[in-house]
Amino acid sequence: MFDRGVCVVTHPLSAAGENATRTLLHILAEVSIVSLITADLPSDSSIRDAYEVVELTAKGAGSSIVVSAVRFVLNQLRMCVAIYYRQEQIILFFGATSYLLPILFARLIGKTVLVEPRGDVPFTLQLNWQQRMPSALAWLLASSVRLLERGGFVVAHTVVTYTPTMAEELGLDPDSSNVYPHGARYVDTETFYPRIPFEKRDTVVGFIGRLDEEKGIRKLAEVAKAMPDDVIFRFVGDGPLYDWLEGELAEEIETGKVELTGWVDHDDVPRELNKMKLLVMPSQPTEGLPTTILESLACGTPVYATAVGGVPDIIKSGETGFIIKSQKANKMKNNIKEMLNDESLPVISSQGKKIIQEEYSFEAAVERYKKIISILNEDKFVN
Repeated sequence: MFDRGVCVVTHPLSAAGENATRTLLHILAEVSIVSLITADLPSDSSIRDAYEVVELTAKGAGSSIVVSAVRFVLNQLRMCVAIYYRQEQIILFFGATSYLLPILFARLIGKTVLVEPRGDVPFTLQLNWQQRMPSALAWLLASSVRLLERGGFVVAHTVVTYTPTMAEELGLDPDSSNVYPHGARYVDTETFYPRIPFEKRDTVVGFIGRLDEEKGIRKLAEVAKAMPDDVIFRFVGDGPLYDWLEGELAEEIETGKVELTGWVDHDDVPRELNKMKLLVMPSQPTEGLPTTILESLACGTPVYATAVGGVPDIIKSGETGFIIKSQKANKMKNNIKEMLNDESLPVISSQGKKIIQEEYSFEAAVERYKKIISILNEDKFVN
């Protein structure tokens, strides 16, 4: 085990961010002593009981641009102070890749610095800001965040991405000596597995995740409306577009053609995935590698998803799933109908499950991070 320790640094955590962070900490704990510097950690988070946590503030990112900007700067200053007092040699910025000040500070005081993006944060912010301000201003602000992120990539000793394709989408060279493009998480295959044989499942197509603009929810509503009567479309999750979706699909919900579950606990996600014959994820290019896709494959549920981040490295059309090439509602509807009638769908289900068992098990993830840490432990990386 690497005895100099790893301190993970994150931005304020949402529910999805907390799950991803817990997964990373679980992996790293097998490799080294590990701690966490974060903000706005949910009060009932199990992370508090399992690891040493330094919480900078109980406040989130903020609801307005001005408040968010002020908290962004203050959190960076707090991070610098917290990092100064940490004994761990490696500081891993997980998702907090635009926090350039503490990244620079960590380098200056002799720490070994990793940055690990979870997706395209600047583009995510741009999509959210466009709902509140002119598109040009949203683009300008997001471009500023992107410059900070690029600076973090340059300053860090190593940038870790989930897959090579994700590295390329972020403008990084996966063959570069300071890029490690195989940091994908693991799936708990003891929890996520086919509980209901694929052939015995009802004809249910679904989406699981946050009901937000970046997830393509408005497009999915069009698709759900156009599906044949013998197909149920199930939305699992909550978010800003829940009320809109409920109103938009009121007639279909009334007839039972569409189902909205609202928020479900992560422990219930395996049960939801086992109800489906196909998971549809028309996400914008904001995510690195959606965990839900990996979990779906582990449950033997084929995935129809956009080629964002590291998805093309996992989803091979006709082999382990299907890639969305057009987000026109009618085209997606026709493709879904063809997939559900495809005699090879049970084989695709089996092959998707196999790739998770072989490449995304806990053991495989630990080995990947052992390799990353061993590279960083070389003399050339130790200041």
